[in-house]
Amino acid sequence: MKKLQYIIAFLVFGTFLSIQNPTEESETTINWITIEEALELQKKEPKKIFMDVYTNWCGPCKMLDKYTFHNPDVVNYVNENYYAVKFDAEGNTTVNFKEYTFGNPNFDPAKVKRRNSVHEFTRFLNVNAYPTMVFLDEDANLLAPISGYLKPQQLELYLKLFKENKHKEMTTQEKFNEYYKSFKPTFKVQ
Repeated sequence: MKKLQYIIAFLVFGTFLSIQNPTEESETTINWITIEEALELQKKEPKKIFMDVYTNWCGPCKMLDKYTFHNPDVVNYVNENYYAVKFDAEGNTTVNFKEYTFGNPNFDPAKVKRRNSVHEFTRFLNVNAYPTMVFLDEDANLLAPISGYLKPQQLELYLKLFKENKHKEMTTQEKFNEYYKSFKPTFKVQ
């Protein structure tokens, strides 16, 4: 009888542990905000901005969101060290960035789920492929657009490169190649 009680207690405890904590979702999701919100936050607490520039029809964008942006190590690092902005490169929002206002004057509402006109802010950021992750410094100056689908450990290299200001040492392709070869990723692969 005592053995049965232990088994039941073990099962109840195991079930209790496996029930998802309501706050767990927020811990595995990047805290995405708008560029305007990021600029306001920079005034109070300067941080670099990490921006996901995507489109609704882009397959690699969806893979990046599903696999890379839900990796706990990526989520924790981005949330702790950056203001994260998600921006639809072909959307119809108005963007106020520094002293400029950007829109998408040729946006076609009938094409929401497929290729549409490119947003003016997308062009301003020098984005010409999707997905592109744009890094901005603490003053919202463009550091670099990084194009293509990246796995968590591939993205880790850039997240740390810009966070630690290592990009300032990259004056030649050879220096970047040295950094790349010596980089030891710590993000776990899921």
